[in-house]
Amino acid sequence: MKQNKIIIISSEFPPLPGGIGNHAYCLAFELYKNAKEVKVITDVRADKEDDDLVFDLDLPFEVKRISKLKIRIFIYLIRIYYALIEAFSSNRRTFILSGKFSIWIGGLMKLIRPEHKYIAVVHGSEINAGGKFAKKYTAWCLSKFTKIIAVSKFTKNLILENKTIEDIVVINNGFSSLNKNEFLLNRRKNTEKLNIITVGNVTFRKGQDNVISALPAIKKVFPNVQYHIIGIPTEKTKFNALANELGVKENITFHGAITDIELKEIMIQADVFFMLSNVLENGDVEGFGIAVLEANAFGIPAIGSKNSGIADAIKNKYSGQLVDPKNEIEIVDSLIEIMNNFEEYSNNAMIWSKQFSWEIVIKKYLEIID
Repeated sequence: MKQNKIIIISSEFPPLPGGIGNHAYCLAFELYKNAKEVKVITDVRADKEDDDLVFDLDLPFEVKRISKLKIRIFIYLIRIYYALIEAFSSNRRTFILSGKFSIWIGGLMKLIRPEHKYIAVVHGSEINAGGKFAKKYTAWCLSKFTKIIAVSKFTKNLILENKTIEDIVVINNGFSSLNKNEFLLNRRKNTEKLNIITVGNVTFRKGQDNVISALPAIKKVFPNVQYHIIGIPTEKTKFNALANELGVKENITFHGAITDIELKEIMIQADVFFMLSNVLENGDVEGFGIAVLEANAFGIPAIGSKNSGIADAIKNKYSGQLVDPKNEIEIVDSLIEIMNNFEEYSNNAMIWSKQFSWEIVIKKYLEIID
């Protein structure tokens, strides 16, 4: 019999993309598979509300969506209302709160109904988002939680800058890879052309601009390089202008948001995955880097930003290389090192990725929940 209902409150949820939403979706699915009663409270994100609701119909657990409203504060108030309904239940609840506003709700709920278990999942950007009051309120809320889960050591260190918070456990994000059964260990066949790839929202945080800036230096060593940029083209216009300025536009392909089948076709041809993320002035950071591990599972080594959450996703000089995202010499040297030892890095990347499967990660969550 399923007991101790688990309520996941997340600022994002599929079908639209997003790291926080993908994490909440996979977590809910794995908890359900482990005989847990799960409910998700989240927002409608699609332009057509029916797109989200149709997606939810196929899920084996309940999803409560808050409709889009012109005045956003009402969305927040409704989310609080639905959360408090669960908090005032006479039955035992475990709340898993993911995303900044969800964590803010959690602090309030713990104050009102302390008998439940409250678990915060902190991705990174929540810690320093907003002004002085927002940062202090986030820290206060986190100090009230039963347990804090940081998705990387980098994120944990951000939290620890507040000395009042100590009980933090690191659980890296899990991933569910695309079907890759037809892949071979030594799958690189076209040695004349170098295909590099980034998957993620096309933004300054994801750092596609850093790869574009390094392309002139990369071209000197790999003249036939092609950079494949996959994801919602949020900053495409600005990045296109940068590519024009540097004379590398012909070396870049913007694919936009694509299907899993289309992604797999590009992955088959990819040689190295890049995630040269930036830390933005507003506190937005890359908390982990699940896309790195999804690429690793295909035997694609990665080059990512050191001093970020990506450092947990890449085993340096084994599954890839960690670099200063603004240092083109480090970037090019790392690329040369990987391509000169491609088969070894490719094999290591696949081995490294296996420990991040959701089948393994969920056991760490269950230890805390149970």
